[in-house]
Amino acid sequence: MENATLALRPDALSRPPKALLFDLDGTLYRGDELIPGADRLIADLEARGWPCWFLTNNSTRTPAQVAEHMHKLGIPARADRVITSAMAAAAYARERHPGAAAYVVGEHGLREALREAGLRLLDDPDSAEQAQIVVQGIDRNLTYDKLTEAVDHLLNGATYLVTNPDRLLPVGGGFLPGAGSIAALLETATGASPVVIGKPSGIIMDYALALAGVSAEEAWVVGDNPHTDLAAGLAAGCPTVLVLTGLCTAADWRERCAAAGAMPDAVCADPERLYAFITYDDPQG
Repeated sequence: MENATLALRPDALSRPPKALLFDLDGTLYRGDELIPGADRLIADLEARGWPCWFLTNNSTRTPAQVAEHMHKLGIPARADRVITSAMAAAAYARERHPGAAAYVVGEHGLREALREAGLRLLDDPDSAEQAQIVVQGIDRNLTYDKLTEAVDHLLNGATYLVTNPDRLLPVGGGFLPGAGSIAALLETATGASPVVIGKPSGIIMDYALALAGVSAEEAWVVGDNPHTDLAAGLAAGCPTVLVLTGLCTAADWRERCAAAGAMPDAVCADPERLYAFITYDDPQG
């Protein structure tokens, strides 16, 4: 990447997008650290009339909390443009299991999304009522008792939904077990196969495209992770752009994308080069 921008399939990106679906962590920020230029990227794209949407596998926060975090970093995000795996899981549950009794392994963002979707959350550990669905995301307050109760509901026939398959959550230079790691335990214990909602699932992509009001070919997916962001975009039929601000580097992105079976339509080193590429203003492109 001599000029820090590489178009692999220019025809797929020949028309300007009608919406941009951005990953968050690793693409616009890293935890509590802004990726340099990400604030200007979003502000300038919005000013030029390109709607920016924010698509995250994280189920712990509400859209308002995600937007607040981004605003603290200087990124002008609208809460009504934030799409979380918790929202997509709640919409899926509402459509297929309206008003169902749900046992939740997860945090505030997931629980609030399910409540807003009209699901009944089983919060009493002494209740004899069996859940119709178990909805599981990451849970940093996970206990053995919670796992035991989830296992009981699944063995009694509850439908199993998982917000996302991410096995690790990057935090502060290290990692936490992610929702996918908890799911691996529950799958092993029960033999239940979950419906996966978040990236790379088509469920969250269909939900996002419907909210954005665009077709797949009109929405560019921008992210740092070939296994989730790029795979989701490609499976949905969206043009995809890899940014080298998170998981991948200039030295290893080809290898990582090949391993994921997800080659992007373009690769950009950073937000500045991405803006130039989207707006066709790249002096070296």
